[in-house]
Amino acid sequence: MEIQDARTLSADAQEAIRRRAVQAVREGMTQGKAAHLFGVARPTVNRWLRQYHAAGDKGLAAHPQGRPQGQGLLRPDQVGLLLAKITRRAPDQLGLPFVLWTRQAVAALVERLFGVRVSLVSVGKWLRHWGLTPQKPVRKAWEQDPKEVEHWLKTQYPAIRQEALEEKAEIHWGDEMGLRSDHQAGTSYGRKGKTPVIAGTGQRWRLNVISSLTNRGTLRFMIFSRSFSSAVFIEFMRRLVRGARRRVYLIVDGHPVHHSAQVRQWAQKHREQIRLIPLPAYSPELNPDEFLNHDVKQNAVGRRRAKSGQQMQADVRGYLRSTQQQPEIVKRFFHAPSVQYAMA
Repeated sequence: MEIQDARTLSADAQEAIRRRAVQAVREGMTQGKAAHLFGVARPTVNRWLRQYHAAGDKGLAAHPQGRPQGQGLLRPDQVGLLLAKITRRAPDQLGLPFVLWTRQAVAALVERLFGVRVSLVSVGKWLRHWGLTPQKPVRKAWEQDPKEVEHWLKTQYPAIRQEALEEKAEIHWGDEMGLRSDHQAGTSYGRKGKTPVIAGTGQRWRLNVISSLTNRGTLRFMIFSRSFSSAVFIEFMRRLVRGARRRVYLIVDGHPVHHSAQVRQWAQKHREQIRLIPLPAYSPELNPDEFLNHDVKQNAVGRRRAKSGQQMQADVRGYLRSTQQQPEIVKRFFHAPSVQYAMA
């Protein structure tokens, strides 16, 4: 009679064989004879006996077959701890040699926390199951004061909004950006293993833009080639109030130019027309104008190939004018979670 390999049997059948083999040895049968009778190796019978002596009947119980799948390697409380660390801290804050959360970083954290090694494929499945997707992170400065940000969101800005409402003033969010002709955005298809090459001139051009926008869809901008200075900022504010029908509340970041003596003197002289308001320090994510900057860099420069500085300036000016004529697009810059507070 051919003896069937016990490894091909179901988990329940294998458990039954273990119990019968152990019982047979306990009743006097030799381990070698029991191994031959039940179709297993003699060391296997010996291992079953050790499991029985260590844990009794539980030591012979059936276990799930095959490789462990997915997050079954971790207990629910371990999954909760892992998710909390991934969503609240960066890898380098936890002492890992990574800046961003990648599959490698998560696998390293799992091994450090729980002593479990897991493949990158499994980590990818976990992340998808948990609803985590690869995204471009928002940069936040270490120097940012969370209490100052909280005060801005809960107290300071609501008061500013109420004052503007009572005064019938218009709140503008302002910012500056520098643009380079060699900025590249997006991807291009090519053969696997061969990076696509985009031909272009070796020359580089720069220009700067200062802009402001409102949650009602108003966009104002000025393009300049020289360095950003008090004179440039004052010229922009002069143009801003010239075209405004109401007093302007202009919210800007902590750039030194915004708070220079020359700017303060001009703003004081024209206080009936404009009021400068500083954002919390190191908090660009609170400014909706940052999203306009990103849009211009990506679409007016990054996806086009200017052949001259004049063409680059024309492309940027044309893109901004087109955006300016579409208030609904401008309003969308206030839809990002970090600036939704400024929609009202």
